[in-house]
Amino acid sequence: MKPIFLDHASTTPIDPAVAEVMSEVLRGELGLGNPSSSTHAYGRDAAAAIEAARADVAALIGARVDEIVFTSGATESDNLALLGVARGRADRGRHLVTARTEHKAVLDPVKQLEKRGWQVSWLTPDRDGRIDPAAVDAALRPDTQLVSIMHANNETGVVQDIAAIAATCRARDIFLHCDAAQSAGRLSINVDSIGVDLLSISAHKLYGPKGIGALWVSPRVRPWIEPLMWGGGHERGLRPGTLATHQIIGFGRAASRVREQRESDARHVEALASRFRSGLADLEGLRWNDHPVHRLPGLVSLSIEGVEGESLMAALPAIAVSSGAACDSATGEPSYVLRAQGVPTELAQSTLRVAFGRFNTDDDATRAAALLRESVVMLRARDAPGSPTGEGWGMGEAGSLREGARIRCFVRLDAAQRISAVEFRAATCPGVWAVLDGLRRELVGRPAVAPTVDGPRDWAHRFNLPTEKLGRLFRVEEALGAAIKAAGEP
Repeated sequence: MKPIFLDHASTTPIDPAVAEVMSEVLRGELGLGNPSSSTHAYGRDAAAAIEAARADVAALIGARVDEIVFTSGATESDNLALLGVARGRADRGRHLVTARTEHKAVLDPVKQLEKRGWQVSWLTPDRDGRIDPAAVDAALRPDTQLVSIMHANNETGVVQDIAAIAATCRARDIFLHCDAAQSAGRLSINVDSIGVDLLSISAHKLYGPKGIGALWVSPRVRPWIEPLMWGGGHERGLRPGTLATHQIIGFGRAASRVREQRESDARHVEALASRFRSGLADLEGLRWNDHPVHRLPGLVSLSIEGVEGESLMAALPAIAVSSGAACDSATGEPSYVLRAQGVPTELAQSTLRVAFGRFNTDDDATRAAALLRESVVMLRARDAPGSPTGEGWGMGEAGSLREGARIRCFVRLDAAQRISAVEFRAATCPGVWAVLDGLRRELVGRPAVAPTVDGPRDWAHRFNLPTEKLGRLFRVEEALGAAIKAAGEP
């Protein structure tokens, strides 16, 4: 069976109504014409359909139609906003302000600007993940050209007070960019009311297709933003290239669907999140990273004490969740967002992001909580305090959860000073557990003075572990050596 999909902060499934309209475009004449070809009906029809979709996207955020620029997604929108304004305003000053908890689509272009001589003020959130508008105000300088603060965090769902930050920026005549990829499909947004100047959104976060997004550019910014590419003058000269008619029409339909049912969607996913939380209410050692009030509906971020992150994910094959940002999940590094909020490394690496969506059910939430509970209990039992039953055990301990491996080894020797039993209790990743299980079998019957002819590098090779796991395996060796020594002491 496929796992329950609870990773809607990473992407959302295409709404059937969106898939249908896109299919009609691809199968019919509307998808035939190039919308830039105004000399015949096919091109004019495609252009008209695109403008209708543009109106739907504009209505989603309370913007005017001619202020919407279609892009390939929020990542490109963020880059166009940051690098485009930087190019257009470089002669007026080279300073910008952003937060350490922004998405990589903002952090990486900002770092590129930093390499090119721009100065950056990096803001740190409070424990609840919010950026104080007063901190933004304090960071502004006479040469500040741009502030970039996301509306809602992609890992924790914490919602910022963008209107207050915007008021601070407007008072100093500084542009404010806002990444709203997470919030546009879940919260009501009106660009005039909140006072931003640039806003990025992505279709695949609101039940639309992947590969299409938009940047809203306010009239006061338009003279100051330069394109990143050239080649045809499409999208009012800011983003060249033939427009993807079917994707844009799908984006427009997704945007209109959000407007139709945003409030009911929000009630639905928040009820599921509450059910999920209730199912874990008496499980000790949980830290909730999402803000108690200012948060996206349906998104839950929780860190779990006493378990190792990789083992936790491996123990949950029946639910599709994330350990943090999907863009970072391959690195294995603890979340920089959580670390910026002051979450300890050992907790940050055992964090789950659970994001409910339009098509999830009550049963999904109930089952997810039950499965998570079972997995946590099982993993904590593998690292339970105390010793194995019986007498004569020597114990050795090494490592910590901060390192990704907390190992306790128990060894018992027979009268001939041979190893008669080996047990491990540990909080570590599945790969290291495979080594532990192998050692537990292989070491029995070996002499205590020379129990094994190989070591961590050989174990890594035999069990096909990446080199970055070597540090954890050295902790295994230390715990084993200490246990053998303790077992042999009178």
